[in-house]
Amino acid sequence: MSNIMKHMRRHLTLFLVIGFHFFSLPCVFSQDLSPREIVKYSDDLMRGDTQEGIYEMTIKTPTWERTLRLYVKSKNRDKMFIRILSPSKEKGTTTLRLKNEMWNYLPQVERTIKIPPSMMLQPWMGSDFANDDLVKESSVVDDYEHALLKKEKIDGEEIYVIVLTPKPKAGVVWNKRIIKIRKKDFIPLRDEFYGKDNKLIKVLNYSKIEKISDRTIPTHWEMISEIKKGHRTVIEVDKKLVYNAPINDNAFSLQSLKNK
Repeated sequence: MSNIMKHMRRHLTLFLVIGFHFFSLPCVFSQDLSPREIVKYSDDLMRGDTQEGIYEMTIKTPTWERTLRLYVKSKNRDKMFIRILSPSKEKGTTTLRLKNEMWNYLPQVERTIKIPPSMMLQPWMGSDFANDDLVKESSVVDDYEHALLKKEKIDGEEIYVIVLTPKPKAGVVWNKRIIKIRKKDFIPLRDEFYGKDNKLIKVLNYSKIEKISDRTIPTHWEMISEIKKGHRTVIEVDKKLVYNAPINDNAFSLQSLKNK
């Protein structure tokens, strides 16, 4: 075989290898993604089909601070289970969401309380995360209209800035949200929550991007209140969090609220 043929063959092989990897990548790398698709890929990244593991939540105010250790599991977009493991005062307190319904179980009084939609904006366990933020009753994908506000660069990375406005019949508690998502991998960086008269209520910043289970996600989430000076809540994702492992539907039942 001539040197020219060998040279051409090497280049053809390289082309085929590169081409195979390029065309086998999901269409998410297309330049023609809609704002809704961008938000969906980012939301899917953070949720997975299932997830199960430990979160640590630290609530900070000007006068006090406390840390909750949480056992969390979820399945698809309609099942969420959160149980407090510590401190002892709140241990066993459990939150369950099934589709559009939510319950809290209080072990101290052995009562299960259904949370009405009007309470979704209330703080979860005194934190800066509302009930809706944690159990995600409203869908960031299906309950909002999405529009690309602009593109910008942060630390040399191109960022999508997308504004979300509620659909007319959606049970959404926010007047609008503005989300920043990194273009290259759909990692969320910032989520701004606006109330009436487009007043900024709070900001969720994501950082410490690390490999967790089968994906790379931000593991440090900080919700900062814009209306209560000095109030913020930090969630740290445990590195042993597992995505996409099978979880039986029985794990998301009213009976499971009381199981230890």
